[in-house]
Amino acid sequence: MVIGLVCHAGHRARFAEAARTLTGVTFAWAIYEREDEIRERVAALLRDQTLDGLLLGLVPYARSRDLLPPALPVTVTRSAALDLALAWSRARGNGWPATPVSIDTFTQETVDEVATALDLDRSLIACQPFDPAQSIADVVAFHRDRVAATGASYVISVRTGVAAALDGQVAVLNALATPGTIRADLHELALRVRNKKADGQRFAAGVFLVASPQESPDLDRARVGLQHLLMNTPEFADAWIDNRGRRGVVVFAHAALFETITHQWVGLPVLAEIRDSLGIRAVAGFGIGDSARVCVALAERAAARAEQDADPGAYLISDNGMMIGPMGASGVPLTYTYREHGGIEALAARVGLSPATLSRLAAIERSLGGRPVSPGDLARSLGITDPSGRRLIRKLSGSGLAVDDGSSQVHRKGRPTRLYRLAITAALDPA
Repeated sequence: MVIGLVCHAGHRARFAEAARTLTGVTFAWAIYEREDEIRERVAALLRDQTLDGLLLGLVPYARSRDLLPPALPVTVTRSAALDLALAWSRARGNGWPATPVSIDTFTQETVDEVATALDLDRSLIACQPFDPAQSIADVVAFHRDRVAATGASYVISVRTGVAAALDGQVAVLNALATPGTIRADLHELALRVRNKKADGQRFAAGVFLVASPQESPDLDRARVGLQHLLMNTPEFADAWIDNRGRRGVVVFAHAALFETITHQWVGLPVLAEIRDSLGIRAVAGFGIGDSARVCVALAERAAARAEQDADPGAYLISDNGMMIGPMGASGVPLTYTYREHGGIEALAARVGLSPATLSRLAAIERSLGGRPVSPGDLARSLGITDPSGRRLIRKLSGSGLAVDDGSSQVHRKGRPTRLYRLAITAALDPA
């Protein structure tokens, strides 16, 4: 198996450390010093190597998306909430106040989640989410404006060229993806490539429709904008996307991709991004079947069902008759837990977690339907590292919110994996 890695020269050691745990894989590198070199380096990599998969960051993906072969499995790695929290921790270690601060590339959702967990004043945090059309000059101009307006003593950046462009005018903390974050994405990509080679894939289709035509008189322009946004959404890097006129925008990909972007069919945050970026309301339907024609037909039925709801959302219909939905546009699964259970804040304080994290754990418990979960699976559901998942399980167990439920031996070799049954809902509803 040959996997391509695209990264800045200054990050090669970080990517190499992440790749160290994979055996049976050969890595081909595309290294760049400046963003304007990315297309040339990626083109050369694709020309000179026969790749089974490709891992690259947000900026390289935005600069070279049109060069990537449709059949090539692609994963776009990005800095996670943990990486942002670590940057804030370094700021405090330097003796700097946590706020005011200016941040780029992270989504507003991620910034809000980490700020809430750290009990920071979000009104003093300026955030410029990633935009494929952004240049380094645009990002630097944003930071300069915010620093001048708020008096921030430093900025947190993911873009490599920001520090050089600011040239010491203000301190810059890099919130680059840690080797652990990159490693998780790399392992997922390698597993996807192996599944593809074993012909074990099952594909699915998604249909995105403009939900309120009367609010968008120029439907063609709305659909083109919708298609452009989806094509520039990193989560859809490995998908085939087509504008199908009145039927909206069709997305075809491996079922696992849709499972990831919907948090295992719980929510669809991209609907909120469509609303905020394009000013249109969209619904989505997903279909899983044994052929492309069946997948699209089921997705159209699911989208039609989503149109019947007052609030835009999404549904899934599979060829065995199963339907899941509605899936809302909330970026954090089970946001309603926060509303329905007034005791979640008190419980979170007792356990030593943020209410947002406890809400997400309650969502995962509901999706499990009483089944036990391993610390590693819980970590992947939350987007954190395996060691963090084990620490979280220990904290939950100590508070009675996770109960030991035996072990599982997935492979002949190696130690059994402990399993735990979550008990958060019962703690929130003791009656």
